[in-house]
Amino acid sequence: MESIGHDLRQMQRTPLHAAHVEALRRIGREEVFAEGETVAEIGEPMNRFVYVEDGEIEVLHAYSRERMMPSTIGPAQFTGEIAFLAGGVYALPMRAVRKTRAIVVDRAEMLRLMAEVPEISDIVITVYAARRRLQLEQRATGLTLIGADRDASVRQIEEFAGRNRIPVRSFDLVCPGAVAIAKECGIEPGHPAVIFGQGGVIEAPTPLKVAQRLGLDLRANPGEVFDVIIVGGGPAGVAAGVYAGAEGLRALVIEDIAVGGQAGTSSRIENYMGFPTGISGADLVWRGEVQALKFGTSFAMPRRVIRLARAEDGLFCVTLDCSNEICARALIVATGVQYRRLAIPGIERFAGSGVYHAATEIEARRCRDAAAIVVGGGNSAGQAAMFLSRSASHVHLLVRGDSLAASMSDYLSSRLAADPRIEIHYNTTIAALHGTDALQAVETRNPDGTSQRINACAVFIMAGAAPNCGWLSGLVKLDEAGFILTGAAAGRTASFETSQPGIFAVGDIRAGSVKRVASAVGEGSVVISEVWRYLADSA
Repeated sequence: MESIGHDLRQMQRTPLHAAHVEALRRIGREEVFAEGETVAEIGEPMNRFVYVEDGEIEVLHAYSRERMMPSTIGPAQFTGEIAFLAGGVYALPMRAVRKTRAIVVDRAEMLRLMAEVPEISDIVITVYAARRRLQLEQRATGLTLIGADRDASVRQIEEFAGRNRIPVRSFDLVCPGAVAIAKECGIEPGHPAVIFGQGGVIEAPTPLKVAQRLGLDLRANPGEVFDVIIVGGGPAGVAAGVYAGAEGLRALVIEDIAVGGQAGTSSRIENYMGFPTGISGADLVWRGEVQALKFGTSFAMPRRVIRLARAEDGLFCVTLDCSNEICARALIVATGVQYRRLAIPGIERFAGSGVYHAATEIEARRCRDAAAIVVGGGNSAGQAAMFLSRSASHVHLLVRGDSLAASMSDYLSSRLAADPRIEIHYNTTIAALHGTDALQAVETRNPDGTSQRINACAVFIMAGAAPNCGWLSGLVKLDEAGFILTGAAAGRTASFETSQPGIFAVGDIRAGSVKRVASAVGEGSVVISEVWRYLADSA
């Protein structure tokens, strides 16, 4: 299956050409780092590109300050990883092994050069993606979690980091690794904690606080007006971000949970053109995010839009959950849909400790060698069942209807039927959940009123599609089910424009859309031409 980054050896050796180095020299400056001098400290903004001409730079362990990797950054190599594109911070410190001479280029100038010279961009991004992949696989980072197995807030951070491709080290509350980290950071062992850097304990941790520490939060100057704001970071929203940036629009993508949206929870997509061996939804959208960042599109997450208004000057202004207001000349709604909350007594009690709405590696670890239940009859549910069957002892797929033919791709339903670890229960719903601190069993119900008790450690709910349009403040027309009307249905000539000129809708939130990743990407890319025309006509 396709994965992010390329051969990890590219992390060490993918040299820039001589002409590229000269271009760096023209816009940068020469700096010399003495032996033992810190080149970058954990938590510092990644605001400069450092190209080594002579010398050697090593990456350090966040706590022990010893060399973390056997390889170093030497002549013809450069510092940084993918967070450089987004203006993030260093997750690991670096220092000069010996006297080191380098060309240093400010981030803004480097991004401009990468936009002008695609060959430089290709090399830098390839190396940066490989480094991020290495960080993820080796858990090489200064962001450390203790107690995700016991504490809901730490578990929330683990899920947020995992879905957003943020490298993290996670330790159970009671284990030698957690004790060692606690001692290194000077905190008392045996307590849940989220730590960034030595002694950098994040009090009352939330995904937003972590994002702020990592430099992923909203960046907008007071009074700044974007050309287009894209609300939603799923396939449609990210595709719009790619094409908006490529066309020179000043664009901002706002996402409230994780870039990737519902598609980001799909462990394996096999019917997306160009990936014959399949690709996870998270990897697919992550690639798009990197492309969008390369073209200058900004991302803000986790931020939720709670209200939309149109100002007297025609600008569309969104109010965020932090009360900040951001304005743009046009708006694209790409919020998709969310899985419906099932009306099961006490379901809130097991949220995050047995009831999930995503099936990623993090959740799969929690039901290793135990039975798991997946609720739903669509492709996402089928992909989750196949993915979980690798680690769970048995997977029960609960389907409300009497067939999968109308809602699931044939190749996927055939695999489910052939897998001995997966059992499909048709015409079945959940009646009750049982457990104390965590989920232990599920009671199912059939149409004839009979019930069955299934011992299971987790329930993955991937059923129903509920639109979230309340924040639109009634500015656009919706259909009876709450989806946004566009094109002719909204009285417009542009295919994706809503009843309110300047507001467009793409992806699953749009009435009549095809609920497939490929169609969402297509709509997100095509809508930018309509945005262009609107902006030109209203200029």
